[in-house]
Amino acid sequence: MTAAGSVPRRILVCPQEFKGSLTAVEAAATIAAAVRLALPEAEVTERAMADGGPGTVAIVARATGARLVTHAATGPLGDPVQATYALLERPGEPALAVIEAASAAGLVLVPAERRDPAVATSAGVGEQIRHALAAGARRVIVGVGGTGTNDGGAGAATTLGVRLLDANGAPLPPGPRALIELARVEAGDDAIVRDLDLRIAVDVQNLLLGRTGATAVYGAQKGVADWQAPAFDAALAHWAGRLRDDLHLDLASMPGAGAGGGLPTGLLAACPRGRIESGAALVADAIGLSEAIAAADLVITGEGAMDGQTAYGKAVAHVAALAAAAGTPCLAVAGIVEGLPAGILDAEPLARDEAERPAAIARAADHAAAATTRLIHRHVAPR
Repeated sequence: MTAAGSVPRRILVCPQEFKGSLTAVEAAATIAAAVRLALPEAEVTERAMADGGPGTVAIVARATGARLVTHAATGPLGDPVQATYALLERPGEPALAVIEAASAAGLVLVPAERRDPAVATSAGVGEQIRHALAAGARRVIVGVGGTGTNDGGAGAATTLGVRLLDANGAPLPPGPRALIELARVEAGDDAIVRDLDLRIAVDVQNLLLGRTGATAVYGAQKGVADWQAPAFDAALAHWAGRLRDDLHLDLASMPGAGAGGGLPTGLLAACPRGRIESGAALVADAIGLSEAIAAADLVITGEGAMDGQTAYGKAVAHVAALAAAAGTPCLAVAGIVEGLPAGILDAEPLARDEAERPAAIARAADHAAAATTRLIHRHVAPR
């Protein structure tokens, strides 16, 4: 699409999930179907996107042909759950595992009436990493979005070999409440874990502590009451202090360490060679998004709410940035449109006014298809 009204031959559809309504894969299929109806001569490619939260594993497996591996893991409240990760094995490359923390420690695994963040643990995420290592992975990506835990990753660190001890030298029980009793942290001695090429995919840059920290910003959605929040923050501060004093890791000031209930903090305690990165960028790399955008004449992305948060690490903002770098026009479909991120030329909401919003949520696929059709007609196809 080189001029207004011209018809693009190759269209790439790459939305993220419309939270609570459509998965990224469903959104991509819906938008692509509407594009094919409006532009039957166009070649339409679907490439669902994620930023490290729920859906990441399915998206990477779908795009790369990675093998899905399911195993038993400890859930956030200690009950066993079935967790799934993607294992990508290619000749001449170290095997890569892509893990969703939400698969073992997700908020969706905890019914609202059972939410008890004081004891919820991220231990299952560490178990996922260990299972992937046993399966041959030597590179691991962990997406930390969507967790139901607020333990600063202490549970994951423990299952990866880090020892958390009280004043009597006894191991601490799970959950952030116990961290206030932490007297000493001892590093694990598994060289494979400590030397692991670990990339931690985050969609936010929150610090671990304080007004923009894990507890203050995300604790409430996990069940942390207002009166509990100061104690949670104090426990995480004590955890960070012991990591600084005992392992010489200053993680409290690291952007992104507060994502996923502070999960990156514990992962870096166990895997000090790891690093925190943009989840959207990591997923884009894994699915070859840059190359797909460069080969397209038009990109259509989308998400549930296109608002002030979109620019801060969300998949749509990364898609738009890649499109701008490639010189490929980018449009978007969204449940709500409150502004256009840089790189997006235009966006069409599923609901055009407040009266339409309940129906748009209830029948998101129908409304996404209609919004796509309006967008295409406005830009590239005659009515």
